Amino acid sequence: MHKLSIVIPAYNEKSTIREIIAQVKAADIGPMEKEIIVVDDGSADGTRDILKSMEGIRYFFHEKNTGKGGAVKTGFQKATGDIILIQDADLEYSPKEYSRLLEPIVAGRADVVFGSRFMGSDPHRVLYALNYFANKFLTLLSNLLSGLNLTDMETCYKVFTREVADSFKDKLRSQRFGIEPELTARVARGKWRVYEVGISYYGRTYEEGKKINWKDGVSAIWQIFRFNLFSK
Repeated sequence: MHKLSIVIPAYNEKSTIREIIAQVKAADIGPMEKEIIVVDDGSADGTRDILKSMEGIRYFFHEKNTGKGGAVKTGFQKATGDIILIQDADLEYSPKEYSRLLEPIVAGRADVVFGSRFMGSDPHRVLYALNYFANKFLTLLSNLLSGLNLTDMETCYKVFTREVADSFKDKLRSQRFGIEPELTARVARGKWRVYEVGISYYGRTYEEGKKINWKDGVSAIWQIFRFNLFSK
């Protein structure tokens, strides 16, 4: 495996986009080449101007905001790497974790790796109890319907081999944060080898720009049923 594609969905991330791209560029992935793909999902805060000024990345612009799901789909379709990794643009997840996320795939043991915020002893910012219990509930519901035993279905860090990504990249239908249960359901349906590794988590508050809310949690319940039971 010679190239890692890092797909970064971004929407109004002017305050963090430079730093996250710098961290991605600095991340150690051994001898593999990096392909950094930023999909700007209709930002109106100047994020696009920053991307145009940066070197060493590929960027794509959505004229209208389609949600994280739409940005991820575009990123998957544009990626050319042997492995594809999703990276949020908000600094909640550290690219320093890449080596541990990649290891099970590079070693030939896994086809998919999820980075779990609920495993291991790495630093985790203490924030919202309601979000924590919502994540645990959604993961449990997803596990019951998918047959997996994940600890963190809603995690940003999902890593796929090219073969796995190609199996569903043109079928993705979710907008917003429904992409997380959809990706999980499609992985489970494909019978791929799935691993989890513990990661750190530097969550941000709503005042700091966090976008997911209770409506996305309610929507996720439907998406879990939709993609595990009804959607091909």
